[in-house]
Amino acid sequence: MIAAKPHKEYEEQIQMLLERGMEIGDQVRAIRKLSQVGYYRLSGFWYTSKIIVSSDDGYSYRSDKFLENTNFEDAYKLYLFDKKLRLLMMDALERIEIHIRSVIAHEVGRGSPLAYLNDNAINPRYLSSRQGELSSYGKWLRKQEQKISESRDECIAWHKQEDKEIPFWVAVETWDFGQMSKYYSMLKGNWQDKIIQRLGVDNRRVFEQWLVALNILRNRCAHHSRIWNRKHNPLPKLENEYFNTKNLNDNAKERIFMDILILWFLVKKIGPNSTWLKQVADHIDTKPVLPGCPYTSMGISSAGFPRHLFNDEFANGPVANDDKA
Repeated sequence: MIAAKPHKEYEEQIQMLLERGMEIGDQVRAIRKLSQVGYYRLSGFWYTSKIIVSSDDGYSYRSDKFLENTNFEDAYKLYLFDKKLRLLMMDALERIEIHIRSVIAHEVGRGSPLAYLNDNAINPRYLSSRQGELSSYGKWLRKQEQKISESRDECIAWHKQEDKEIPFWVAVETWDFGQMSKYYSMLKGNWQDKIIQRLGVDNRRVFEQWLVALNILRNRCAHHSRIWNRKHNPLPKLENEYFNTKNLNDNAKERIFMDILILWFLVKKIGPNSTWLKQVADHIDTKPVLPGCPYTSMGISSAGFPRHLFNDEFANGPVANDDKA
């Protein structure tokens, strides 16, 4: 194995950045930020500011040298920009997750309060298993049992204390986004249709892909990972009239702009007068300028957030109450 890089004190890290061409106006402040955030985490925000060179065999790679005008303070501002962007994404993700959990519990639980514990609503393909292994639904059930066992929520604790069966609409309080997404994917088509009709979506498989993509985004946000210029895989299909009017190119479909479109489609169904998109647009337009870090890395043009694609949303200005029906 290749040996790990040697440990460097903060002053050594500063000197190394200076030697590589980074501008650092206030070294005391830079050391403080390195100690608070860490060199490795911050390096993700200045990585694309490094000069790309070509090797003799025709391959390209990023050297250790920085592009001209690469500034430490701007890189740190980009880190803060990404942090606020994650908070905005989590705001929408929380609202969507809670709403979808509620819809699933209401629709599937209509037949039985304990519908999540039986396989009547589950697609048979997820009930079969290899010898000695649990089925996909069996694995999901085992995880569900574990979540209930480990839960400290008062609603779960009360049902345990009273020796009461835990109904669907209570059990979903233990779900995370992944648990919810997996359960939807295992449902029979007729149940999936009931759920997506409540959300204004016309294709159950497309919605399944949306949930997978949003779960990836949710996990990145929850673990404080960089999101502003990350690619997304798998690539969800956007077969919907709403998305067709946006004329998205392949770059947009692989970047955060794609997630924003999906989130906004669902948020607007939940709260028609939400100002979430305006908050996102205003924030994106504040992205710090750093060499090698263009708006196109977010899936949008170099001009900033494409408000012209959302004429209806921005026509009337902001609404005072985000939760106003």
